[in-house]
Amino acid sequence: MITSKVDYLGGLRTSATHVASGTTIITDAPIDNHGKGEAFSPTDLVATSYASCMLTIIGIYCQSHELPFTHGKAEVTKIMSSTPPRKIEKLIVTIDITNNGWDENQTKHVIAAGKACPVAKTLGDNVEVELIINV
Repeated sequence: MITSKVDYLGGLRTSATHVASGTTIITDAPIDNHGKGEAFSPTDLVATSYASCMLTIIGIYCQSHELPFTHGKAEVTKIMSSTPPRKIEKLIVTIDITNNGWDENQTKHVIAAGKACPVAKTLGDNVEVELIINV
């Protein structure tokens, strides 16, 4: 099944539709690469997906282990390479999972689950990731 459909709208902008839900997002080229920066850029989505995936996998882990997960936030900083080829060089990801009431052992397993998220595995060693986890 098709995951998404993407249409080029002109002006370095696209519209991406998630086929199953019909949800649509707009992307725009960033200011530092000929765009207006009025929406997520494609590389912003990659960077943001890292944190979103970690929090989702933590949620799945907590749900399947009957652990509370009422607080989870993330901040992501994307750093692009300064030399060609243009690519994401580094992500700084700060995850805040404080105040969930987990003991030390539960916290260790929750963090391990989050670090094993599919986006992290996909990026692998291709992107440096500085991961800061507040527990």
